[in-house]
Amino acid sequence: MLQTSSQAEAMRAFLLEFQDRLCEQLIEADGGEHAFIEDAWDRPQGGGGRTRVIADAGVFEKGGVNFSDVAGDKLPPSATANRPEIAGSAFRAMGVSLVLHPRNPYIPTSHMNVRYFESISQTGAPVWWFGGGFDCTPYYGFKEDAVHWHQQAQAACLPFGDALYPRFKNGVMTTSILNIAMKHAGLVVFFMTTSTKAVLTMHLLLLKASLSTTPKPIFPSLSAGRMSPMASASWTFNTTAEDAT
Repeated sequence: MLQTSSQAEAMRAFLLEFQDRLCEQLIEADGGEHAFIEDAWDRPQGGGGRTRVIADAGVFEKGGVNFSDVAGDKLPPSATANRPEIAGSAFRAMGVSLVLHPRNPYIPTSHMNVRYFESISQTGAPVWWFGGGFDCTPYYGFKEDAVHWHQQAQAACLPFGDALYPRFKNGVMTTSILNIAMKHAGLVVFFMTTSTKAVLTMHLLLLKASLSTTPKPIFPSLSAGRMSPMASASWTFNTTAEDAT
């Protein structure tokens, strides 16, 4: 088993707190009357996690905010095809993932994940990686929702310099606006990755800053369309169509 590093333990503490704060903010955004149900689990081969689900709530039909921290004695060949220097090495991988499905089809489905991976090369040198991103998928596209989503992502990045957001959004703003009227059009906001400690520190500070903006991009249509008759009829049509298939 891979020897525990201080960086991995610090990352674990950060991600557990990140999961807690996400759940707190999402419960508040949902109206405060429904809670996440937690299922703590252990992995026989090493590690474990906390699965948290909210269902049949005020805003969410179903959502999950999950933490996992797993370890093993040997990486599978598929995981090291592009990194032969860590082939067969012990590893540790952890992260937080979020998926939210709203009741109202006028509110996009949202997804987010951050991951930390650590191993050791055949020469004994430590190897690690951190990355993540978030996106939304509209059922009914509204240009103002796409603009609002990107504005919130930009606001989270701005304290770290003007160049950060354009790099993280990976050039998707133009295609997203063009395709936003298409049903089920994906809207990827940004993706970050690093294996440099200085950049890792900046990314963690960015994630902390994003906690103040995370619920806002998820609900750009809440005030305008959550309880409208058309939204209710659209939801009924969609679920009936899904049942028929």
